[in-house]
Amino acid sequence: MSSGDFCPRCGDPVPEREEPLPGMPRDKDAVLCDSCYFEDFDLVDAPERIEVRVCSQCGAVHKGNRWVDVGAQDYTDVAVEEVSEALGVHLSAEDVRWGVEPEQVDENNIRMHCTFSGIVRGTRVEETVTVPVLISRQTCKRCGRIAGGYYASIVQIRGEDRDPTNEEERRAIEIAESYIAERQETGDRNAFISEITESGEGPDIKISTNQMGGGIAKHVVRELGGSFEEYPTLVTEDGDGNEVYRVTYAVRLPKFTPGEVIDTDDDGGPVLVRSVRGNLKGVRIDTGGEYEARFEEGETPEARRLGTVDDAAETTVVTVEDENAVQVLDPETYESKTISRPSYFDSDADSVPVLKSRAGLHILPNDAVESDAEE
Repeated sequence: MSSGDFCPRCGDPVPEREEPLPGMPRDKDAVLCDSCYFEDFDLVDAPERIEVRVCSQCGAVHKGNRWVDVGAQDYTDVAVEEVSEALGVHLSAEDVRWGVEPEQVDENNIRMHCTFSGIVRGTRVEETVTVPVLISRQTCKRCGRIAGGYYASIVQIRGEDRDPTNEEERRAIEIAESYIAERQETGDRNAFISEITESGEGPDIKISTNQMGGGIAKHVVRELGGSFEEYPTLVTEDGDGNEVYRVTYAVRLPKFTPGEVIDTDDDGGPVLVRSVRGNLKGVRIDTGGEYEARFEEGETPEARRLGTVDDAAETTVVTVEDENAVQVLDPETYESKTISRPSYFDSDADSVPVLKSRAGLHILPNDAVESDAEE
């Protein structure tokens, strides 16, 4: 602009200003004098009202096109953030400074008093605006699905030729809850357990997605042993015509469990089961030697149950006969009996835990009985 130009609105002289660089847009208000320019100037562009959508169940906040977990105790900070993002400052302003002061009107209404200042045409300009914020209580998609009992997969916990033990049921549920909690911590809002029910044969755990149902089944089998099968069922079609399946993951826990005493089909004597992960492993209670099922037998070798460590009874050691035999009292008849001396037998012990079964009388390891008692 050349020197000596006049304001087209009031006729006052307009000071000379720098011409914009080539390619830069020209300010159409540059022809106005400062007085006329500031008459219509707005430093801040603010909405009349802002609505913050909040899930009344889980506290998530709707941002953009999705719900986000914010972990807020109240929504003042959320309201400040929303207002800050919605406010616009004039592009001509330099050295902009601003602050937001919230005023809680009631549980669902907050007034945001926003103060801005900046330098425009060499003049410090200040402006204050008040933006009402409404906290709108709604239900997010996730909580709506939970309330409606939605699920995409079922993890069934069952035993092979038996019912799961209370400990197995408890641990399987813990594994499922821990798996879902880990997914939720990563921000996965599709992760939830819809319902856990008892079928009489074991728990049924309803999971939000097929992928997570499969993940839980794998974790249960990894820790408790056994295997699982998938049984998909067509339930509907989505909006694009794709088939939607609900998958049942049938987990079969091993026939035998740690703490059981079994009589295998070999001639090595009864075995106290220690582990059923992979091949069944245990200890021979006649000798104290280690036992591991053949690979092809896996977790369920041919065997019959003789009892568990719960059936053990403490009895008196009468005498140690030699390195292979020890004499103890029968816990039922109190007769003195000579039985096999396993390697874990403590020769200084006055009493030992024994299991009496159709296979005879056998000494059990103290650690196995004590561990079971603690549980």
